[in-house]
Amino acid sequence: MLTAAFGDLPVPPQKAGLYLHIPFCSAICPYCDFSVLTGGPRERAHFVGLLLWEMCLWEGLPWHFDTIYLGGGTPSALSPAQLGALLEASEQHFAVGESARIFLEANPEDVDRRSLTAWRRLGVRTLSLGVQTFEASGLEFLGRRHSTQQAVRALEEALAAGFDTVSVDLIYGLPGQDEASWRRDLERAVALAPQHISCYQLTVHSGTAFGFRKERGKFQELDSRSQGTLFRLTHEFLRDAGYPGYEVSNFAVSPGHRSRHNQKYWNHVPYLGLGPSAHSFGADRRWWNHRKIGPWRQQLQAGERPIESSETLSPEDHALEALMLGLRTASGVDLRRIEERWGRPLLAANKDLIDLLCEEGLLHLEGSVLVPTLEGWAVADGLAARFEI
Repeated sequence: MLTAAFGDLPVPPQKAGLYLHIPFCSAICPYCDFSVLTGGPRERAHFVGLLLWEMCLWEGLPWHFDTIYLGGGTPSALSPAQLGALLEASEQHFAVGESARIFLEANPEDVDRRSLTAWRRLGVRTLSLGVQTFEASGLEFLGRRHSTQQAVRALEEALAAGFDTVSVDLIYGLPGQDEASWRRDLERAVALAPQHISCYQLTVHSGTAFGFRKERGKFQELDSRSQGTLFRLTHEFLRDAGYPGYEVSNFAVSPGHRSRHNQKYWNHVPYLGLGPSAHSFGADRRWWNHRKIGPWRQQLQAGERPIESSETLSPEDHALEALMLGLRTASGVDLRRIEERWGRPLLAANKDLIDLLCEEGLLHLEGSVLVPTLEGWAVADGLAARFEI
């Protein structure tokens, strides 16, 4: 049964997504701002037991799921048997469709033919490899544990293993990075022919190793002009190579290889997140688990869902989020749909601003749909803040 604090969460019209956060890493990268920790076999086995218990506490949620995303951290740090136990429990406790797409994040150093075969047998259909860069100096700077050769081998073997989609994660905007070095990374990725590529700009968060270095004046971020140049290079190069961007950071060879799970976040579709730091969304509610594993564990051991806090979203909150997220996608945002769903007449209230942004070449207005240009994508988050909600 659902706790009284959340009331009855209704059955959503769309299929929901299930996210399972696996926090373990062999070492913590200096840029990482996620909930991660190191731990040996005993800690991992204990964690799996707790995550299975958290699933039990949500049994009865009247949602139907068509995606399961194993993220982290490093989900590939768990054994195939442990991953299998989590997937089996997901099907036992939730209404998971037979054709549900299962996503797994993995690091190249965890990839070999045996692991690939095991993941395929578990039903994993999309494998996302955290390569980050093919440059040896970049791997060292980012604190990665794999080599260039391991990254290439892992990607080649993953593609040969028969997954529906193999995705590669890359990071750009490293201090001192120029167009030539980033272009080499993109060329290397495209030459290996994955079906999906994600390119994330390096962001320095407080509390990370890079953040501490920046506070001490020992870390110099790439200047905004150079970052913008690399952003445009990313989209133009991958578009011309047959990977059109469908979101600010995501590129696919065809719509069928786009991330079905991540699109739920961008399209205001309900999702349930389990594990430390995981976020959830449904109806007018958003809630999130304790970030640190200690409080997460303690609340579970007390027989309670490990929820740290929650918020109720107003129509204005929904409209702003839909605008902000929609402007990060190639399909844009339908302002008339926002008005019909949440009663916010953004098209009429922002006519002068929309005309100005279109004149500046940041947006196109196609009927009631605002579609960002490449220049608009580069400043998408700031665009939404200028609207009257």
